[in-house]
Amino acid sequence: MAAKLAGGGGGRYSLGQNSEINVTPFVDILLVLLIIFMVAVPMATVAIKVDLPPAVPSPQQEKPKKPIFISIQKSGALYIAEKQTSLDNLQFDLDAAFTAEGQAGPKDDQRVMVRADADVTYADFMGVLNALQTAGWYKVGLINEDIH
Repeated sequence: MAAKLAGGGGGRYSLGQNSEINVTPFVDILLVLLIIFMVAVPMATVAIKVDLPPAVPSPQQEKPKKPIFISIQKSGALYIAEKQTSLDNLQFDLDAAFTAEGQAGPKDDQRVMVRADADVTYADFMGVLNALQTAGWYKVGLINEDIH
């Protein structure tokens, strides 16, 4: 960065050749650009004031309906709540369970929760999910155990 003043031949005032790169102008330009961007970026952000409504549910909204639980045991046995069923009768027994809960109506509003034993085969589990989807239940949730 400094000029070479001493050394070398060629006379008393010969400076010689300086092979170092002078980076001072480069750093000066970068600092000026940094300051320009620091000033320009806050002006580029536009804040639009929006008056949002409070997060309070309106009175006409009804509470989510209570789900029906389907349990799959290791042996492949199916239970709707406490009642045992089979894969063939799953649709009819599930309809009866929703009717008993007072939730008869379109299947789009009905929620089904499936829980399965850890050792249930994948084919048995997917058979239940496929039967639910074929019957028209699409709001299906999977329940697992919390890991602490």
